[in-house]
Amino acid sequence: MRTISWKAWRWRARLRPRDDDLSDRVDALERELHALVTAHRPQLLAETGCGALTTALLIGRTAGAQRFPSDASLGRQTGTAPILCSSGQRHRHRLDRGGDRQLNHALHIIAITRARHDPATRAYLARKEAEGKGKKGALRCLKRHLARRFHHLLSLPPETTQSDPTTGAAVHAVPPRRDDASIVSAAPALMPCVG
Repeated sequence: MRTISWKAWRWRARLRPRDDDLSDRVDALERELHALVTAHRPQLLAETGCGALTTALLIGRTAGAQRFPSDASLGRQTGTAPILCSSGQRHRHRLDRGGDRQLNHALHIIAITRARHDPATRAYLARKEAEGKGKKGALRCLKRHLARRFHHLLSLPPETTQSDPTTGAAVHAVPPRRDDASIVSAAPALMPCVG
């Protein structure tokens, strides 16, 4: 049995309150993030494998699905668009190594979680493997499918709740869409270079 020196014991006793304080802060931030995501895009949280942090990543890193006119362009941004890498008689695809790696990581986490817990996803992966794809190829197809699904969900108008001043009841409102001219006029002026 390993014994702990008195110095290590003192440091543990000294750091324990700090550790508890940091844990409480993390829990409070997770609750706040969950409340914000629930108010903005509850349909994303309803998806299997999509928690508050991955939903926040999807919302924040895409910066609105209006940037992506099709699911293919979102797939390209997430790095899940297939790229043909054929050689002779063999026709294969590989994943795009470009795009936003954090978006790709969020889709990967969702795909792995679904593969472990969702029977429909397990059936999808088994069907892709029966078609002749390997485990990585089946996971690539699943991530591309998820990119399509999340493009659809992000294209829906965001849900924001506001209270009606006359009745006090919660009203779901869609924020007005800004045109490109207002975005350009709202941009800050360029800073001069000091050399």
